[in-house]
Amino acid sequence: MKPQPSTDPRKADAIDTSTAAQGAPLFVASLPVRWRDLDAFNHVNNSTYLSYIEEARLLWLQQVNDWMSEESAPILAASELNYRKPITWPASLHVQLRCERLGNSSITLSHRIVDAADAACVYCDGRTVLVWIDRRLGKPVPLPPTVRAAAAGDDL
Repeated sequence: MKPQPSTDPRKADAIDTSTAAQGAPLFVASLPVRWRDLDAFNHVNNSTYLSYIEEARLLWLQQVNDWMSEESAPILAASELNYRKPITWPASLHVQLRCERLGNSSITLSHRIVDAADAACVYCDGRTVLVWIDRRLGKPVPLPPTVRAAAAGDDL
């Protein structure tokens, strides 16, 4: 049976970029593994993966003008991490970000944490959802045009 389009008005303007998610990354952050990232089992603690992904998102957003203002800002609404292989020290990482979906007020970014010297060595993959909200009211607001353009791969 063929899937029916959504009748939910909140999803009416969503852009599915899942085919683009397979192409070149939107952004790649190069991060070192620090000794303090290790846990008692001598590999990177699972909570630190979230920090690596957050760092990559913020480095990407720093390149985007007007992504945050006194009126609106993004919040992390969801995160999904699939741990594929333990990260040991020393290591250098690349955190690859791709835009998976653009909604009215949200963006879904897929991520992959890979070895900097061997992109076939995948440590983690998954996705995060950011929602832009009115800081005073806590209600969703439209994505800033600059974020939409940057996520679509347009020049900043």
